[in-house]
Amino acid sequence: MRAINLRNNKELSNKVTIACGLFARMKGLLGRQGLETGESLWIRPCNSIHTLGMKFPIDAVFLDSRNTVVKVKQELSANRITGIYFSASSVLEVSAGTLQNTDTQVGDRIEIA
Repeated sequence: MRAINLRNNKELSNKVTIACGLFARMKGLLGRQGLETGESLWIRPCNSIHTLGMKFPIDAVFLDSRNTVVKVKQELSANRITGIYFSASSVLEVSAGTLQNTDTQVGDRIEIA
């Protein structure tokens, strides 16, 4: 699956993995050494994340039920906890720097297919 910003047609990810089960959502990217170029994790349902125990920074895109961006967190370093974004229903975790490189902003719509 791919994740594309529909406003500017830029690709956030060409290898989206879904984490929708309880264990998969809890584990997230823990235990990984990093994300490969173009790789991402789509956690759903989800409206808050943490990077406790992670070994690398990430960017996070909080999406509502229509995949509209409600919050972006860039360069989220290890051992951090985000706020709870009540309007978010999922989070796309991508390599650090992806959101700046793709000019992804609040209000953009992301197609994941």
